[in-house]
Amino acid sequence: MNSPRPNFELAPTNLWIGGEWREGAAGERFNILNPATEEVLASVASAEIEDADAALDAAATAMADWAARTPRDRSEVLRKAWELMTARLDEFAHLITLENGKARADAVGEATYAAEFFRWFAEEAVRADGIIAHAPASGARIIVQHKPAGLAVLVTPWNYPAAMGTRKIAPALAAGCGVVIKPASETPLTMLALMPLLEEAGVPKGLVNVLPSRKTGPMVDHMLLDPRVRVISFTGSTAVGRILLHSAADQVLKPAMELGGNAPCIVFEDADIETAVEGTMLAKMRNLGEACTAANRIYVHEDVARSFTRRLTERMAALTVGDGTDPGVDVGPLVNAETRDKVAEFVADAVAKGATLECGGSTPNRPGFFYTPTVLSGVPDSADCVRDEIFGPVAAIQTFRDEAEVIDRANDTEYGLVAYVFTEDMRRGMQVCEKLDFGMVGLNRGLVSDPAAPFGGTKQSGLGREGGHEGMLEFMETQYISASW
Repeated sequence: MNSPRPNFELAPTNLWIGGEWREGAAGERFNILNPATEEVLASVASAEIEDADAALDAAATAMADWAARTPRDRSEVLRKAWELMTARLDEFAHLITLENGKARADAVGEATYAAEFFRWFAEEAVRADGIIAHAPASGARIIVQHKPAGLAVLVTPWNYPAAMGTRKIAPALAAGCGVVIKPASETPLTMLALMPLLEEAGVPKGLVNVLPSRKTGPMVDHMLLDPRVRVISFTGSTAVGRILLHSAADQVLKPAMELGGNAPCIVFEDADIETAVEGTMLAKMRNLGEACTAANRIYVHEDVARSFTRRLTERMAALTVGDGTDPGVDVGPLVNAETRDKVAEFVADAVAKGATLECGGSTPNRPGFFYTPTVLSGVPDSADCVRDEIFGPVAAIQTFRDEAEVIDRANDTEYGLVAYVFTEDMRRGMQVCEKLDFGMVGLNRGLVSDPAAPFGGTKQSGLGREGGHEGMLEFMETQYISASW
């Protein structure tokens, strides 16, 4: 944490292909804006299809040796990457804030979380366990092992510029795969800055390639047609995920899809109010609400709705809004004008349909894509914000009467990523968790993300898991050998 803040003018802005910085094939570039000031931070090279081919060639060449290395060799490189990134958390946090806008505390949290994936998968790299069994009927020996699947194309979103990349890169490398990563056009700088660190850690040249581009669709589709590509790992909207799944189906690729969410947060009448408020603040305001895991629908039992709403409003109204690089700022800007305007539309729609504005609900008169932390109570089911992801600092509160009712309402969505439950009755809490149709549930916790746990959802929220032991298996194929001896 004592590293100096980087000289931003020296941050890499070209494509990273084959262990070298390159201009794009067409020489085109695009600007990256600082969401807090709307000023241009940097001009970044924009990759073309020719660049994608070069990146795949480099990854395939490097993977041949990498996949043949012992799991311990791969483990040591990943462990070194964790050590190097941990030593430079301050630099990465500052860069995250500059291009994404999130406040300093959030950025440090993300950088720490991102680095931890290297340590976790350094440990998992040596645990791709198989089995040897005796077939009961034939008498043959059944040998099952896991092998690297092949090249992986990784597509990441803008809301976690570091963590969404490391959450994919680390397990892919642990499994023995080479990768090409396409970071979000709004926030490519953090992933580019990570590349020299990986090289220093011992990652072979060409094994990891980074292709910022304004032509994401055609370029990714082209890469998915390459027979060497066997995995597509995507984090982003369900709409884009569906398109990629169609493309993956044509080549029968392994899809790992972490898509949209519409998380319910249920506060029962027996919940500890301070615990529930604290957990809701974390579930709602972590990353300014710009997360698929953000609490989107807050259901509070009518017996405690008034006290919960009052306390949550006090907490939200006390947050300091400003440039995330400034000390003491709790809430930075949203990532772009489109996101800010969509949040404002959600609030206006809810109020027009009868919701009460408890605090916030405004756009500060200053440069940057800011929106004040907002609490809405009495939000009707017809409000757009409870049917779609808000992706901003707006807490939409509804009330309920009984357990069966709120479970039905919570499950009434095409999404199934994460839910949150607050109750002092652990038996009841576990029963409710099992009835919720979501891939993850936070029980008396507002944070579920953990590198050691399988992250992912049900229904339209995705396929596969990231993190945990399962995260590495997404980049491996299971091979069965029948033998006699």
